[in-house]
Amino acid sequence: MAAPSDSPYSRATIVGAGLAGLAAAVALREAGLEVSLSDSAAQAGGRCRSYHDPALGLTIDNGNHLVLAGNPAVADFRREVGAKEPLAGPAHADFEFVDISPSHWGETRHWTVRINDGRLPWWVLRENRRVPGTSTAEYLALGKLLGAGSVPIREVIRTSGPLWDRFIDPVMLAVLNTPVADSSAGLAGRVLRETLGQGGLATRPRIAQPTLGAAFIAPALGWLAERGTTLATGRRLRQIGFSGDRVVALAWSDGVQHIAADEAVVLAVPAWVALDLLPGLTAPTKHHAILNGHFAYAPPPGAPAMLGVIGGTAEWIFTHDNRISITVSHADRLVDSDREGLARSFWADICRAHGIEAAMPAWQIVKEKRATFAATPEQDRMRPGIRTAWRNLFLAGDWIQTGLPATIEGALRSGDGAARLALGKPLRYGLPR
Repeated sequence: MAAPSDSPYSRATIVGAGLAGLAAAVALREAGLEVSLSDSAAQAGGRCRSYHDPALGLTIDNGNHLVLAGNPAVADFRREVGAKEPLAGPAHADFEFVDISPSHWGETRHWTVRINDGRLPWWVLRENRRVPGTSTAEYLALGKLLGAGSVPIREVIRTSGPLWDRFIDPVMLAVLNTPVADSSAGLAGRVLRETLGQGGLATRPRIAQPTLGAAFIAPALGWLAERGTTLATGRRLRQIGFSGDRVVALAWSDGVQHIAADEAVVLAVPAWVALDLLPGLTAPTKHHAILNGHFAYAPPPGAPAMLGVIGGTAEWIFTHDNRISITVSHADRLVDSDREGLARSFWADICRAHGIEAAMPAWQIVKEKRATFAATPEQDRMRPGIRTAWRNLFLAGDWIQTGLPATIEGALRSGDGAARLALGKPLRYGLPR
């Protein structure tokens, strides 16, 4: 393949092989550039990695990352790399919940929010589709977020009551990984526009089956390898050399790489790494943890793929053919807790939610202390764009300014955007320039 005539680059170096880096690598290689790809870890995937866990005897994901059926960058990326493994989920945008608190509200322990397929949200008019005890007017008030700016959500809508407690707060906490009332109303509004605003079919949750690695990472690495780009692992970038408005050298843990005049560099590393490497960079500095628990236990027949939990330590329960997993967002308060104690608490929640009577099976707890940037207005304003002060250096990652919180969709958009700016192409997905 030949480099496109409108691009000043014929080659590119990608630093970081998470989803942002992989998206950039795929787009640049597809355009004809020679691409090198390196990561400091032992494998690709970043926070969306899969691995064989000896404690469980199973291959698991580090976390339960889900996407939505209407995520355009997810669909485009998987189509480009020829991903075959499915993204599983309900046929409609049905979100199931259970209240397991000792003094649960009312008499209804289970409920399902059922969003209709089309864009006209007539589901809010139907009592059997809403959260029990809520009214249509409460849902319509969410429209205030659509035009909200960089202010906390608590300044825009009411942050209490049945709708908030039993649907908005648990869903948005999973999306924002930040106390929801303190989170950016602008980010929440963008999420609502791209989900509920597009109708139920676009809002259907999708979970990687059997793993994130199979659904995203392996297909991308295979696609790149077929085109001559292989991943170099265990390779840490220690310093970047600059001359004028260009990057001229990358000092790796295994030596110095000189950057040619026709070479672009995409820095797709965590925010705190980028801050150490780039002088004068402004980027998010506050992050929140996510906890995940995995249990080697086949779920009971009929168990939903995803279940929201109210009143427990676990917040979401995910079922797979050979395991049950849980997720806790904004888990700063728990991240330093005893691992076995966490596992026992999570297993008790699973048993109560799914009606299981069984001793705790083999388990694993995975902690991500800096899983995502804090989605507050202040931290959101610190997110940089793709371009940098150096004309051949581009940023990618879910922490740059994508308009979305830190999500798989945002990471893929950023990588695609970095590639397109290097190629001299217009940005997609509504990314700011």
